[in-house]
Amino acid sequence: MKIPAYITLTDDPANKLQSLLETFKPDKIAYLVDENTREHCLPLLRVGGDAEIIQIHSGEIFKNLNSCELIWAALTTSGFSRKSMLVNVGGGVIGDMGGFAASTYKRGIRFINIPTTLLAAVDANIGGKLGIDFRGFKNHIGVFNDPDAVVISDLFLKTLPERELRSGFAEVIKHGLIYDKDYFHQISQSSFPNLNWTEVIKRSVEIKSEVVAQDPREAGLRKILNFGHTLGHGIETWYLNSRQSLLHGEAISIGMILEGFLANKLGKLSISDLNEVSNYLISVFGKFDLPPIHEIMPLMLQDKKNVGNEISFSLLDGVGKCSFDELIDLKWIDESFQYYQNLK
Repeated sequence: MKIPAYITLTDDPANKLQSLLETFKPDKIAYLVDENTREHCLPLLRVGGDAEIIQIHSGEIFKNLNSCELIWAALTTSGFSRKSMLVNVGGGVIGDMGGFAASTYKRGIRFINIPTTLLAAVDANIGGKLGIDFRGFKNHIGVFNDPDAVVISDLFLKTLPERELRSGFAEVIKHGLIYDKDYFHQISQSSFPNLNWTEVIKRSVEIKSEVVAQDPREAGLRKILNFGHTLGHGIETWYLNSRQSLLHGEAISIGMILEGFLANKLGKLSISDLNEVSNYLISVFGKFDLPPIHEIMPLMLQDKKNVGNEISFSLLDGVGKCSFDELIDLKWIDESFQYYQNLK
């Protein structure tokens, strides 16, 4: 599968960005950053001192309407028109929220995403999902809209703390588990920090792009990309609301183990494969404290894949394959928590 034309993998993101700006010829340009990407990533793009910079706070807790209002206000004050452009420089929060803000400002202006985390490079910036969190629910408000361009470079990974890099790696593992058995075995037999990130990003972008191309609006196949996310998002939201620290990929690593257990209960994943996947995820991410199940259930009922009051799962059908719209006996969720807690 060829990577879509609007996505570029490059070792010279500054030159590629300049080329894109010369092609699009916007009347005004603003760069959306947080305090971290302003310090560590913006200089790698050789942005001039006279550029319009919009800075927001980093972190999922700021991915909300209040931050959008700050972005819209800055664009309005600076006189941005529908021929202007927003360049989003950051991780998934910046890409999601910046794209959403651009897509809704004056009914839509052009925007470029420059992902600076592994998570954003392999997942969040591909597929056109844009949005913000609302009243404690992740990505509750949003739209589908592709960026005019995405510029991906592993140059930015060198600016990341290892915990952030590890968090993004959860989505890489997911891509192998749901779509490419050989890819999963390749990465699981390599040392995490020493992987060839250029090749990893390329293959993960190919996988997500191929799935999205077949189902852009998530009516069917694209739902497999949610493996690990039904329970994982519930756990992530619980942690977010409790103001405790848990990164997205850490929550998804838990979700993949729990939902792997559910796949085993349905007879779709062998116990040997379940244990192999679980032990590998624990070896990479370690274990975390699980929230009370009764506090997770209301959060899961808000999942966008649900139909009515039934919780829908995307579950492994063996390693390298995944099915979607799977309904389970809810008592198995309690058993999955016990399985996780008993892992060493």
